[in-house]
Amino acid sequence: MTTPPSAYPIGTPGLPWGAAEVASWLSRQTRKRGYGEVLAAIERLRTDFDVEEYGQLDYQGERYPLVALRSRGWRDDLPVGLVTGGVHGYETSGVLGALQFVERHGSDYAGRLNLLVAPCVSPWAYERIQRWNMHAVDPNRSFRADSPAQESAALMGLVAPLRERVLVHVDLHETTDSDESEFRPALAARDGKPYEPDEVPDGFYLVGDSADPQPAFQQAVIEAVARVTHIAAADADGRIIRSPMAAPGVINYPVAELGLCAGVTRARYRTTTEVYPDSPRTTAEQCNAAQVAAVRAALDFALQRGGGR
Repeated sequence: MTTPPSAYPIGTPGLPWGAAEVASWLSRQTRKRGYGEVLAAIERLRTDFDVEEYGQLDYQGERYPLVALRSRGWRDDLPVGLVTGGVHGYETSGVLGALQFVERHGSDYAGRLNLLVAPCVSPWAYERIQRWNMHAVDPNRSFRADSPAQESAALMGLVAPLRERVLVHVDLHETTDSDESEFRPALAARDGKPYEPDEVPDGFYLVGDSADPQPAFQQAVIEAVARVTHIAAADADGRIIRSPMAAPGVINYPVAELGLCAGVTRARYRTTTEVYPDSPRTTAEQCNAAQVAAVRAALDFALQRGGGR
């Protein structure tokens, strides 16, 4: 794990950021890759799936279409499976895993499940390999009424007509060494709070909903992913990222209360994946494959058990 700086280079310790600090932070953000590569991958899937633009970001004149894939031949009598990736733009396998799932396995669910896949919820952050959006707001704490994040508000608008019909939702994420070397120190500085170092778990884990944890569902996903990459162990206190481990590789959060993407629907089965791409025990390809395995296991379990609200 990279040791974080003793003091974040922006702001005054103990004081939350104002407009000047946000502007200073923004000035440090540079484009490192292109969202066009994601749009091109989506375009290649148009032969078998419907492509829908559900919004557009306009950040200082830079426009980013927000695009989702839908099952062709959508049927109102079928349940909905929702897959989201790239809510945090730096979490690469969430984006690539979602696209890989649609390309290789999406057609397997035709006639059984309507698929709705938003592979890159935060394209500005994707380009900058960043957690926050342009306004230093975390989209994955912003899925709530009057959201401060355009990305989150747009996705909520897309999902709103289907909210009661979604059977399963898989939100694809990563936990990286940069969480401790950059993003959590930046968060503490932004909020005027002390930074408290934590341990980055080595391996894959899931975050379920503490209000409806569905342990058998979470376990089915863990078992499928364990065939692809290793599962994170608890730390010395029996925790993963400061949360008690509910089962091997599983912790639970109050997802709706925290404004997390996993709380955007009332799906019976919902989970957030967390892949660890910085581990010496895995590869980028395995991380993508782990995301795909998680989605497939989640959809298969939900279809087998049913139980929509």
